[in-house]
Amino acid sequence: MNKTPLAAGLAAVLAVALGGCIVTPAPVSYDTPQPADSPPQTYEPTEQASEPPPPLPVYEQPPCPEEGWVWTPGVWRWGPEGYFWVPGTWVAPPSPGVYWTPGYWAVSGTVYLFHPGYWGRHVGYYGGINYGGGYTGSGFVGGRWNGDRYQYNTAVTNVNIVNVHNTYNQTVINNDIVRNPRITRPSFAGAPVAPGARPVMPSRSETAYAREPRVMPTPPQMQHRDMAQSTPLQNAARNEGRPPVAATPRPAAFSGGGVTAAKPVGPVYHPAQQHGPPARQEGRPDRPDRPNPNQRPN
Repeated sequence: MNKTPLAAGLAAVLAVALGGCIVTPAPVSYDTPQPADSPPQTYEPTEQASEPPPPLPVYEQPPCPEEGWVWTPGVWRWGPEGYFWVPGTWVAPPSPGVYWTPGYWAVSGTVYLFHPGYWGRHVGYYGGINYGGGYTGSGFVGGRWNGDRYQYNTAVTNVNIVNVHNTYNQTVINNDIVRNPRITRPSFAGAPVAPGARPVMPSRSETAYAREPRVMPTPPQMQHRDMAQSTPLQNAARNEGRPPVAATPRPAAFSGGGVTAAKPVGPVYHPAQQHGPPARQEGRPDRPDRPNPNQRPN
């Protein structure tokens, strides 16, 4: 018996639907539905300090936990107790095709201003600071978008090629500061790097990128920052510039596998002045193994 046109049409539609379920890959999950071409936000300096931030700590980058996630380097921020360290971490981008421009500190006269990070179609100016992980001071060489799929440069990023197959290898020469822990890593634009050296200014491309639409940090990134501020030992006055949680595999995951601490290299940091009630207390309750150098013996 011949099939009626209606039955034949239904069968054809069902076959196409079933075939699509078999061959269509699972979509990558992004943190927010906000597109990269949304109206630009206002990104004025959000924090101000009267003293320079500590040098960047030296730490190992955790392996990427999820394919499609992007590395965001750690940075010092300013809170009631002074500077605190927001660990570097892997995060899901808000949409495909966008890159993270890290926030940075810059000296302006006698004060230091923090310029917040953002997502955009290109990596903009971030003070010429060598954050590592592909952020050499200008641009980004840690990964790239190929359509809607993110590829990782295994020369500068820590990925497990068994689980992550979208990789390539491109040698990065400007990585001496990261590889040599004896070199102090400046953490703000305008810091003296070498005698006669000039501050890194925005290139023509970076100036053009600054006029492109930007996307604010995602909710997990904001939660990550808030957790860092509420964790006492992330404060530079308490950890002497060597945060116990320097990098994490996921936002707000301050314990467990993959969390890395700062290496005990470089100069010990002491704030220029004390900030907040905990810094004015006698003793060091967070470091009981070390006496307070300002406390007189009985």
